[in-house]
Amino acid sequence: MSGRAARPAARWTTPSDIAAKVRRRWEDGSLLRALAAGDPFPVLDIPVHGPSAADLGERFDEARDWVASLDAGSRGGRAYDLVSTSVGGRNIGRTELPGRAVVASYDQAWRLLGVLDDVAAFGRVLTIADQVLPDDAVRAWVLEKPLRALALEPEWPAITAAYRWLRDNRGSGRYLRQVDAPGVDTKLVERHRPVLAEMLGVASRAAGFTTDLGLSAKPAMVRLRCAPGLLGLPDVVTDVTLRLDEARQLAPRAITQALIVENEVTYLSVPVPVGGLVLWGKGFDVDQPASLPWLRDTHVTYWGDLDTHGFAILDRLRAWLPQARSVLMDRDTLLAHEERWGQEDRPTAAALTRLTEAEAALYAELVTDRHGTRVRLEQERIDWAWASGQLPARPAGEAPE
Repeated sequence: MSGRAARPAARWTTPSDIAAKVRRRWEDGSLLRALAAGDPFPVLDIPVHGPSAADLGERFDEARDWVASLDAGSRGGRAYDLVSTSVGGRNIGRTELPGRAVVASYDQAWRLLGVLDDVAAFGRVLTIADQVLPDDAVRAWVLEKPLRALALEPEWPAITAAYRWLRDNRGSGRYLRQVDAPGVDTKLVERHRPVLAEMLGVASRAAGFTTDLGLSAKPAMVRLRCAPGLLGLPDVVTDVTLRLDEARQLAPRAITQALIVENEVTYLSVPVPVGGLVLWGKGFDVDQPASLPWLRDTHVTYWGDLDTHGFAILDRLRAWLPQARSVLMDRDTLLAHEERWGQEDRPTAAALTRLTEAEAALYAELVTDRHGTRVRLEQERIDWAWASGQLPARPAGEAPE
């Protein structure tokens, strides 16, 4: 069989290709920024790749359909203008085909991308931003991140009202719950905290946000059980929850020792050491009780879960109270309760520098799965008789009766 094999079809520019070139300028925000600044439209001259002279001879019908497709995509010049170029030569007649697509106005770009409604919404966003006086921080944020601002358009009036309230109440010491701006509540502020933080130039995390703005945050609390008379409370009061900042100002009389435990029910169950107290550590919230200044010269014992995170919490505790010793966080306790082991979901392998030699050795065994896969022994699963014999129920150094 003779004859020349047909050449593979070329990749000819489509209306979608033209739109994609323009969409990049939409997605990076440059077109909306130029519009907001009142700048002339940055004319976009886009090369169009179409049929070659040989294609016109071999695929004339396809070429004709291609031209028709580009014409239809231009919507009579409302989306883009086509500029022709000559294709052909001496052997075949020269033919005028589209060689460039030119988007020369904002209106053409919006129609090509189908974003007329979005542009109108952006105009409303910018109008509201311009009303946030006397500063222009909101407008500056909108121009920096126009598409993010556009996505917030349904709630934009409330967001800008929240901005004004936060700005005007900066350093007031008020709580966010006291916000009284129109259409604003604490849920809205929390939901849009990252955006508001960027506008206000403060940290976006909850604690840093309120601190940087000079507002009051929910106070940290510490819960404790103490020996009779230690805090000057009536003996009938056995369980106390205090604001941490206020608890730090206490000066307990003749405190001899303290036990910090991770689990709440364990906290309620353990005996209060003679002349001392029990504090609920609440896992990684251990910083709160550990930061009490009057524990620095006290015998402190910590009982946490026997797993990698339990040792990480112990290490964290010792950053505050280097004298703290652990209890029931040893290899004997772990191996004696094998039938009660569970598994950690996400063990840590962080370098812990404040563990004793024995603690560090057991931590390494847990990290390397020496005793099994992701082994953990939760505090509340340790046999109570086993635990009771090792808890500090009397002042350190005092022999049992």
